[in-house]
Amino acid sequence: MSTAPPVTTPGFESFLAAYQQRDLLRLLTCGSVDDGKSTLIGRLLHDSNSLFDDQMAALEKASSKHGTTGGDIDFALLLDGLAAEREQGITIDVAYRYFSTPRRKFIIADTPGHVQYTRNMATGSSNCDLAVILVDARKGVVDQTRRHAFIATLLGVRHLVLAVNKMDLVDYRQEVFEQVREQFTDFASRLQVSDVHFIPVSALAGENLVRPASRMPWYQGGSLLAYLESVHIAGDRNLVDLRFPIQIVQRPSADFRGFGGTVASGILRRGAEVVALPSGRRSRIRSIHTFDGELEEAFPPQSVTVTLEDELDLSRGAMLVAPGNVPHLEHSFEAMLVWMAEEPMRPGASYVFKHTTAVAPATVSDLRYRINVSSLHREPTDQLELNDIGRVRIESPRLIAWDSYRKNRETGAFILIDRLTNATVAAGTILEREPAEMRLDRPLAADAGANVRPQASRIPASDRARLLGQKPVTVWLTGLPRAGKSTVAFAFEERLFAAGHKVQVLDGEGLRLGLNSDLGFSHPDRREHVRRTAEVARLFNDQGFVVLAALVSPTLEDRELARTVIGAERFVEVHCSAPLEICEARDTDRLFERARSGEIGNVTGIDAPYEAPTAPDLDLPTGHEETAVSVERIWRLLAERGLL
Repeated sequence: MSTAPPVTTPGFESFLAAYQQRDLLRLLTCGSVDDGKSTLIGRLLHDSNSLFDDQMAALEKASSKHGTTGGDIDFALLLDGLAAEREQGITIDVAYRYFSTPRRKFIIADTPGHVQYTRNMATGSSNCDLAVILVDARKGVVDQTRRHAFIATLLGVRHLVLAVNKMDLVDYRQEVFEQVREQFTDFASRLQVSDVHFIPVSALAGENLVRPASRMPWYQGGSLLAYLESVHIAGDRNLVDLRFPIQIVQRPSADFRGFGGTVASGILRRGAEVVALPSGRRSRIRSIHTFDGELEEAFPPQSVTVTLEDELDLSRGAMLVAPGNVPHLEHSFEAMLVWMAEEPMRPGASYVFKHTTAVAPATVSDLRYRINVSSLHREPTDQLELNDIGRVRIESPRLIAWDSYRKNRETGAFILIDRLTNATVAAGTILEREPAEMRLDRPLAADAGANVRPQASRIPASDRARLLGQKPVTVWLTGLPRAGKSTVAFAFEERLFAAGHKVQVLDGEGLRLGLNSDLGFSHPDRREHVRRTAEVARLFNDQGFVVLAALVSPTLEDRELARTVIGAERFVEVHCSAPLEICEARDTDRLFERARSGEIGNVTGIDAPYEAPTAPDLDLPTGHEETAVSVERIWRLLAERGLL
């Protein structure tokens, strides 16, 4: 009996090679309950021909038993695998599905929509490149939409797709889609994300998922799959900052000692010099090993074993980095925390801290504030409950090598583990900036240190002012919230601009959405808010600009700090002296009402004091004075002092 040669399929090896070269996109679907996440993914898999015959047979059988589509195939059942999910018709666990197209490979995480399972959504988004946030076209943007969008961006998801689903139930009307887009655009402007894409779809009918929508000719943006295949994610990887956390020390023989792990970021190169943290000792990479052989270079997320030219005593939890580009190496840091346990988190509690491959004891030493995910306002609190998000300070007896999460997702993320139950109780993202409380108590000389020498411009400020034809000054408007500071500032800006002056408004609330977005409303944070604003005003003044700063700046000490930073000769203090009852009457966003009910705290005039200026340069009774009159009075004051 002869032996036949093995049968090979022509082109099969080339097909596998091409398949392996396809880019991989990790995405998640999220949104509120019953927005159609599972249905969308199931239909996407079906319409892209990514289901096998046995999967279709099982889906048809499950649809006849558990389906909610009146005898048609219920595509949601393809992902709702738990018995409890099928009985309740909701997603509880995170379901993962894999499929590919000729252009890209995909891993999809279908995350729960119910607020009770927000922690599952946070888990699913931690490694994703893109989030598809579904919105029911009939309901529009709801609190859970905002919550999931905020968590996704907090955990480093850089691309958001708002899929306005169930367009079939609103007759595919364009105005409904535009209304939802406007709602979310307003909210997204306060998130740390720059890539937001809007797509109208009908998951149940398969409209605009794989093929362009035939019933929405007014939309020309392409289908959801077309966008997923083309969105650029290669630039999201950090190939600059070398971070190689050591996971295991390998000693297969007496002649080989290697350090295994996954390249978190940057590029490992044979012969390159590295620094081992936390010891700080240096060596060079002798070789880089994989199962398939040695490499000259290794990139994230490759798992490799490296050997060094020197014998260094390293173990799990150490990290190899590039000289001159090292992470922070400290015992403490500040972070945003997503609390995932039924038992609330309280400051002072001790946990097990898991960061890259390092495990250490850690304490939540301080709770700065909690985020209201619907409004993104900071709220004072003494604990974090299930699904709460807050800013905390973490301290550990062990030195931690960390980067901010915005800079490096791998070395900027961590989890907290309960010491008794070994359950994960929180996921955190590390913030770059030192807390204001740490810097305000330190003199400038200590911050600057012996190695810092500021360089002065060769162009005098007087020459800059002469070039602009004006004298630099900062008009500092202070007063209670809703006293009219910003209204007067922007009206006066118009007057100055029309007269040919170079002017800039620094609005306190606007700054809290950008430069000062990491500050709360405690006394130290308020003072830091004033200090930063004053520093920016000084820089504008140095360029010859007129600055109008509109801040509550509630204490005499705060405003004296601003005067010192800017310079007394450039500082004009204006008090917008509207009484509290008038400010409350103007309060269209319920700030004072929520403060009086105890919903929020640290509101100036309610539970936080306001110290009115004792001798302001100008007092404006903005409670009853017309804005135009106030503008004219400021103009006359500056003119009388020779500043205009």
